[in-house]
Amino acid sequence: MEKRSEAPIKSTKFRKLSDVDMMEVQLNSLEEPRSKDGVETGSFQGADESAHSANSPSQQTKWFRSRLFIISVVFSALLMTAMCIGFVVHYGMAGDVGDMDEVTYWPVNLPREQQEWYDQGIGELKKAVTREFNRRRAKNVILFVGDGMGPNTVTAARIYGFKEEGLLSWERFPDMGLLKTYCADKQVPDSFSTATALFGGVKVNYETGGVDANVPLGNCAASLQEDHHVQTILKWAQVDGMRTGFVTTTRVTHATPAALYAHVPDRRWECETGMKAEDRDQGCMDIARQLIEQPTGQKINVIMGGGRQMLVSNVTDSPADPLDTWASKSADGRDLIQDWRRKKEDEGVSHAVVQNNRELWNLNGQDTDYLLGIFANGHLMYDHERDRSESGMPSLSNMTLKALEVLGNSDKGFLLVVEAGLIDQAHHRGHARKALHEVLQLNAAVESTLSFLKSTDRLDETLVIVTADHSHSLTINGHPERGSSILGFAGKSKTEQTPYTTLTYGTSYQGFQVDPVTQKRRDPTEDNTSDWQYTQQAAINTDENLHGGSDVTIHAHGAMSYLFHGVHEQSYVAHAISYALRIGRFRDSSIAETLAGLTPI
Repeated sequence: MEKRSEAPIKSTKFRKLSDVDMMEVQLNSLEEPRSKDGVETGSFQGADESAHSANSPSQQTKWFRSRLFIISVVFSALLMTAMCIGFVVHYGMAGDVGDMDEVTYWPVNLPREQQEWYDQGIGELKKAVTREFNRRRAKNVILFVGDGMGPNTVTAARIYGFKEEGLLSWERFPDMGLLKTYCADKQVPDSFSTATALFGGVKVNYETGGVDANVPLGNCAASLQEDHHVQTILKWAQVDGMRTGFVTTTRVTHATPAALYAHVPDRRWECETGMKAEDRDQGCMDIARQLIEQPTGQKINVIMGGGRQMLVSNVTDSPADPLDTWASKSADGRDLIQDWRRKKEDEGVSHAVVQNNRELWNLNGQDTDYLLGIFANGHLMYDHERDRSESGMPSLSNMTLKALEVLGNSDKGFLLVVEAGLIDQAHHRGHARKALHEVLQLNAAVESTLSFLKSTDRLDETLVIVTADHSHSLTINGHPERGSSILGFAGKSKTEQTPYTTLTYGTSYQGFQVDPVTQKRRDPTEDNTSDWQYTQQAAINTDENLHGGSDVTIHAHGAMSYLFHGVHEQSYVAHAISYALRIGRFRDSSIAETLAGLTPI
């Protein structure tokens, strides 16, 4: 067998692969397969040697250090920087896109049935993108409260007054939200507890007002503890020197207005006959006396509404001015109207007492600092029933405008609360048409107010709010034809073949109606469902239509209206108003100014 030589190979045709060469061979083998023998023998001749030379590490290093590479990198960096700056500038100036007149959109030719809604959508979009936020501090606040004006009531009133396509005045306001209306101890509240939440910023127990949840219903002793008293936006405004007032179509001692100034554990305490003797003996005071005799009530510049039977004892009634027989009436010999007049005379301030249209019309509000207007023994008459003559009762609009004349005499601003209280009263009796008509009267009052503010150059400095205290159990049923009367019929029941109306209630007084012959639900086509006195049918009979527990809407316009923007606790409203006016806890507060500066727009 031939012996293999151990001498080193010295031929110039062969050489040992270095570590670098070996790595290069392995990398090249990934790109271009080579024979195993070629790698082992290290044969790199001709073209292979040229390729090896071109891809050598030294050549690659030279490329990264070349002037061309450096120029390319610098140019790319500058280009990326310019693009980033462009994007930042573009999006930073995105507000310019809000001018819809300069923003194009694809025009489309559609059938008339589609084009109508496309055009309407573009119109609403223009309003949305051109909105401006009024961040100035509010000098004045006007708060409208539709008592019992839940979402279904608003929808039905809109259709009743303006058909499906229309809008109520406040539905054109730029900002809106929803309010949760439950009170401290009930899912479905009453007006006294909800008004305390609206005006005082604190949720309290059912049928109590101006006192916190430490005070149970009817507990006189607990209500006397001042640390349980809830202060209101009206009190805070007075402390800041602002003028204050309220207007209502109910009694001035009724639940909603009473929550502005009174602290009582039972809404029935409107006068002394609504209280137990032991409660009076403990020192508890009725609502009427608190209005006239307590500091907060005495400082109110404008008080207008009904309720003479609570303020004056043993008043007589008439067909044009009946007593509210389901409420109490005073019998202790009081005449709180005369007491109010005497107090203002002693103080030497300009004042007026008015009790009918003529006296209200003739009053010069600009020369009056305090106004007491009591126009009815009980609640005011429904608008469609009231006497419009000189001796009759004023409309909600007339009272509101006169209140604005009186309150506008101060440079420190004003706070006015306006309650459309008869919406609730009509619902309680199951009279839907009356309720819807009263909503339209509120709409007229809001429109008159906006016109007044515009004419006196106060619109931008005033926060105008429209909301409700709670809802009712009114429902809008079936599938009536578009354009049908909201007071008409929706169809027939598929189980009993009896017609039913578009509007019904969940609960109502005499609402569940049975035909004595058929023992089925009464056929409403036998009645005039558009009559003012017609009682809508209901699922459950009880003594009256009860409240509903749904959220209610809140709409805002003017200074700081953007504070209302989502789903809020009802108690939030008082805090938002006090912040907008810088009263209460926000009075002269650096915290408030800081919050205003940080508020996004």
